[in-house]
Amino acid sequence: MEILQAAFQYFLKNQSAFWHATRQHLVLSSAAMSISLLIGLPVGVWVAHREKIAQTTINIFNVFRVIPSLAVLFLALPYLGLGFTPSLVALSFLAVAPILINTYAGLRGVDRAIIEAASGMGMSASQVLFQIEIPLAAPAIVTGIRIAAVEVISSATLASFIGGGGLGDFITRGFALYDVPIMLVGALPVALLALLSEAFWTLFLRLYRKPGH
Repeated sequence: MEILQAAFQYFLKNQSAFWHATRQHLVLSSAAMSISLLIGLPVGVWVAHREKIAQTTINIFNVFRVIPSLAVLFLALPYLGLGFTPSLVALSFLAVAPILINTYAGLRGVDRAIIEAASGMGMSASQVLFQIEIPLAAPAIVTGIRIAAVEVISSATLASFIGGGGLGDFITRGFALYDVPIMLVGALPVALLALLSEAFWTLFLRLYRKPGH
């Protein structure tokens, strides 16, 4: 309890820095998710209809999930330097894999008979994709987005190691000073943001699955 009180007191004394770090964290996470969606969704749709190259493509993007997030950040340093940009690139690649894989799995899981029936009714390939396949695959796709969002919000704390800012600054500062309350000022909001993201996408999925969707 004393630790939490100390953390709250530190927060009160450093509100300006805290809210600045929170904005940095949200901007970095949101930008990384936007980029990963722009890459993961189209590539996932593309490989779902090209089975021969699907596994190879998935494995390439999966490499970034196998490599620790901190290692990816440092690998970007020689090419992009310090700050926001390398952090954004690393987090974007981290988030692509779950989105791509779940998009692929969702689309491949659509009953082929339904697709053939839609085609037999005269629907074009694009109509089948947007009116049949994607709506049926939406639960899997949203699950991938939910996983990616939580991973990005959590991993964005590592950006502070290369000058990317965000709430990770408080965690690294507290760690350097062996000061747990300072660490909590960064760690607790990150955990809260991850939980809120999880709750948002879970609610979105429940609403989507209601009758009539």
